[in-house]
Amino acid sequence: MRVLVTGASGFVGSHLVPELVDRGHDVVALTRDPASYAAPGGVEVVEGDVLDPELSLPAADAAYYLVHSMEAGADFEARDRRAARNFREAVDEAGIERIIYLGGLGNEDEGLSEHLQSRREVERLLGDGEAELTALRAAIVIGEGSASFQIIRQLAARLPVMVTPSWVRTECQPIYVDDVVAYLAGVLETPETAGGTYDVGGPDVLTYQEILTTTARILVGRRPLIVPVPVLSPGLSARWLGLVTDVPVSVAKPLVDGLSNRVVVTDDSIDQYVQPDLTPFEESVRLALGTAPTAESTPIEA
Repeated sequence: MRVLVTGASGFVGSHLVPELVDRGHDVVALTRDPASYAAPGGVEVVEGDVLDPELSLPAADAAYYLVHSMEAGADFEARDRRAARNFREAVDEAGIERIIYLGGLGNEDEGLSEHLQSRREVERLLGDGEAELTALRAAIVIGEGSASFQIIRQLAARLPVMVTPSWVRTECQPIYVDDVVAYLAGVLETPETAGGTYDVGGPDVLTYQEILTTTARILVGRRPLIVPVPVLSPGLSARWLGLVTDVPVSVAKPLVDGLSNRVVVTDDSIDQYVQPDLTPFEESVRLALGTAPTAESTPIEA
């Protein structure tokens, strides 16, 4: 199958492209700067920017949409809206019959953050064209290169004591990047999922406090003392993260805004079609940190 991937050089896209190649698909990577993209062997690279209203796409059977504009700052919603419309129109013009999109979990009835509202709006815009949309919704994706996991990792490593907002008690269902990729590739190869929307998550539901303490235990061998307080606004929380982590405030703020939303799988209908062997949270963290035991280092029981 000939497959177009936008966001091929990003966190999820850089894992998805080689998986699609390994599965025998003909992959075309769309990037704004082809010279800076180290494409896997056999991948065709084309230049294109989803913010360009004159965007033109090559012919393909399906297209993945894995881009977002959080680094743009306060106007990220408008940029995401414009990019989604441009992409949808270009898909229709190219005659591509299917779009696969990775968005975010969260119940709209509970009032989503601006970041999660934008993800949901992009989902609706992509579905308004002629191509059939398959939307996967996930919470935090664990892996090296994930902005969300970068925040978790640096907080766990640098702060023995944290005064945090009450969002540390919010439940989340993180998922390892390889498992997200298995779902993304799996729905492509399952025609029955065209037109469907599916929740995806790892096997563990944890609070953000549990996520932080588990990561700290694995990373530095201790659990931080976490003191939740109700007075830190999302803006203050983002500035606090900007001081103690390397994540820009422009990225941290929309992520922090979403931490008050419970993001767990409420619909497991994806299991009818794709069933990867899901990675437990602690193992996901060890893999992301490079501390997972290898076959050589694992003792054999007598």
